[in-house]
Amino acid sequence: MSSAESASLGRALCIITGASRGFGRAVARELSRLVTPGSGLVLAARSGEDLHAVRAELAASEAGRAGLRVESVVADVGRTEGLEAIIRAAKDALIEQVDHVMLVNNAASLGDVSRFAVSFSDLAEVDSYLSLNVSSAWCLTARVLQAFPQRPGLRRTVVNITSLCAIKPVPSWALYCTGKAARDMMFQVLALEEPDVRVLSYSPGPLDTAMQVEARSRSADPGIRKLFSDQFVEGKLLSCEASCAKLMKLLLEDSYTSGAHVDVYDL
Repeated sequence: MSSAESASLGRALCIITGASRGFGRAVARELSRLVTPGSGLVLAARSGEDLHAVRAELAASEAGRAGLRVESVVADVGRTEGLEAIIRAAKDALIEQVDHVMLVNNAASLGDVSRFAVSFSDLAEVDSYLSLNVSSAWCLTARVLQAFPQRPGLRRTVVNITSLCAIKPVPSWALYCTGKAARDMMFQVLALEEPDVRVLSYSPGPLDTAMQVEARSRSADPGIRKLFSDQFVEGKLLSCEASCAKLMKLLLEDSYTSGAHVDVYDL
């Protein structure tokens, strides 16, 4: 990729889940600045009020005034109808033929960290968590790649927002660690099976978000509560914007190994 091309992601269709707040909102803002006129952004989340506020912000931005089309979809990615709504919005967002389709699988939940693994004996409870955090990303990715198949001149990129917890066990975080590990492996397989698709699992680090508040206040393991509390007090949490900037640099340079797990602290 030439330096001129690397200055942007091209005329792109970008789909971002969990886009209403936190890291997903930061990703939506940054992508809006890196795509060229004729691009479309599809923002999906369960929180309608926050989501529509992000859409209005981007529509009124310089990119929006230059012709960026922004669609918002209030959808639960853990349900089939939610996935269908996102695909419909993605097709509607196409003003003209794009040369890059990007999916950012950001939607996720922490799960109940106030309990240890042996307390999760209810199949329905565990299945519900895995449906939102694993099955949804798998099925949405498959639907996007089917809806926008490979053709000459088209780049396709799939980003999985992962965590250190995908490769390191954390006591009282059995649900979260399991979900992140499963997603990482699924995207590694995808990278092998679909060599024309660029696949990246990006770990954004400990972010200063509502999830961190929950982590340091509700984790059953006292050592984990202290770890996150100390990070907060010592100012070691990262802003969503700072971590997102590193993700954008990765995507622009496009030199990562497809399927790789890349941590913010590796950059």
